[in-house]
Amino acid sequence: MTHHVIKRLPIDTGVSGWEAISERAFPATALEHDIRADWLIVGGGFAGLSAARRLSQLRPQDKIVLLEAREVAKGPAGRNSGFMIDVPHNLSSGEYSVDDEEATKDEIRQNRLAISFAADVAAEYGLTRETFDPAGKVNAAASDRGLGLNDNYRKSLERIGEEHRVLDADQMREMTGSRYYRGGLYTPGAVMIQPADYIRGLARGLSPKVAIHEHSPVLELSREGRSWKAKAGRGSVSAPKVILGVNGHIQSFGQFRGRLMHIFTYASMTSAFSQNEFGGDVTGADRWALLPADPMGATVRKITTDGRSRIVIRTRFTYDPSLQVSEKRVAGVAAEQRRSFDARFPGLESLPMEYSWAGALCLSRNHVPAFGEVEEGLFSACCENGLGTVKSTLAGMMAADFATGTASPELDKYKNQPEPVRLPPEPIAWLGVNSVIRLQELRAGREG
Repeated sequence: MTHHVIKRLPIDTGVSGWEAISERAFPATALEHDIRADWLIVGGGFAGLSAARRLSQLRPQDKIVLLEAREVAKGPAGRNSGFMIDVPHNLSSGEYSVDDEEATKDEIRQNRLAISFAADVAAEYGLTRETFDPAGKVNAAASDRGLGLNDNYRKSLERIGEEHRVLDADQMREMTGSRYYRGGLYTPGAVMIQPADYIRGLARGLSPKVAIHEHSPVLELSREGRSWKAKAGRGSVSAPKVILGVNGHIQSFGQFRGRLMHIFTYASMTSAFSQNEFGGDVTGADRWALLPADPMGATVRKITTDGRSRIVIRTRFTYDPSLQVSEKRVAGVAAEQRRSFDARFPGLESLPMEYSWAGALCLSRNHVPAFGEVEEGLFSACCENGLGTVKSTLAGMMAADFATGTASPELDKYKNQPEPVRLPPEPIAWLGVNSVIRLQELRAGREG
């Protein structure tokens, strides 16, 4: 009998501004009994909820149960920057431009399949424009190096026929109100989401079809005969097939050990403000979304609801195989983010940061997911490689198709990938990965 004891549970540091400003419209229900189901999904993030929705479409008569260790939207799914990106976006690379045109086209097709799935979610469950906004995104450059990286990216997009538009410094200033940026590269296919609202809207929409139990961390997972049994708190779920949508915590279930990099990134969100609180138009349009021209730079977003705006800034990466970071670390990065923010918006020095938080990513050295049937009836939809909104949505969809035997060309391509390669042993991996991250952040310079 296979028996996994899960000793390490998710730990999140800081309060996510996205979750704090999101309103929850349905109660959280913990698992209290022993139940049987046709399907068990572990994890209530983008992967788990997408797998649940796809299963409900493919097997509408089946009983589907989802277990989430915390509350939906309070974990990593509600802590990201909210970019659903269609074009290449490899955080482990030094730039976004690509050489392998055929592989790039395949990746774009996969990303757009996930975005289309999310668009259907938004339409079916009545998500607002503030939650799901197909506005595109801008790669913003603040230095000569950033302009060069954007130009390389532009050329690679041009080669594969992808729509884009170059923005000059005046257009960037008109959009953002900031004189910090010297240029930008706009691509129209990205969707901006309020991640906590999206996740909660998806969970609420699924609740008539899927039994979602929160505050129900899986503590043991065992294979008993033809079924898996998950013990969680004061109850258990037995099901013949299980999908794990737990990202880097897949290693806590005994899978892909020594093959995944656990990266944390950090963000801060300002207090709400109205345009007339500051002299002049210091923050530009009501809504905009900037990625850095250098992948290790600062991501910046402005959101506006009912005339009140907030700005979110995300910088810094750290490698933490313990899967947790301290409040002191978050506070230290928040101080750095304050300086980065003030450099961009000198007219907003008096505007406080209301929330600061850390969020976990999972990467593999060869930029592939931790996907597949890892044991009989046990499926993994993990390791989003730094683009959790899209890649985890896709992984959940593909895991549901794979587990139900639903064939498609998309699944054939997706599952035909190598497994994540091994990392060097610790502490060599810790020293190596953090050294590379720090060097890349220093090289990003003014983009950070």
